[in-house]
Amino acid sequence: MKVILRKKLENLGDIGDVVSVKNGYARNYLIPNNLAFIATDDAIKRIEREKMKLINQLTKEKENAESISHALSNIQLTIPMRTTEEGNLYGSITSQLIAEKLTELNFNIDKRNIIIDEPIKTLGIFDVKIKLHPDITTTIKVWVINEEEQ
Repeated sequence: MKVILRKKLENLGDIGDVVSVKNGYARNYLIPNNLAFIATDDAIKRIEREKMKLINQLTKEKENAESISHALSNIQLTIPMRTTEEGNLYGSITSQLIAEKLTELNFNIDKRNIIIDEPIKTLGIFDVKIKLHPDITTTIKVWVINEEEQ
């Protein structure tokens, strides 16, 4: 059966692709889950309209991510932590903690988008990557200071 994909599916195709699949797969999975249409002329026109809407939406999301990236590039977070006498932290700096500090600065960033290469367990200055969009990643500086020196 020939169907037109509404969403990108791994190992099958992209949005708007006309693919040939087994009847049962199309009737029992793809069509009921709104992942595909049966390939007709009307369906081809409908998927083209959906594709244009999706492209516009993705463009707006990318522009929004670029503006947030520009604003974040000037941000430097200072995080006071309790330390041992050797300068090691009690605990560590996590993506959750960084997300909370960014929320205090009115940047609503999900903790899963904050990329820390290795756990931060010492005092110092660290570069932390934030993935805002599949194509856009920015870096912020995180200053970890001794709580008592503040």
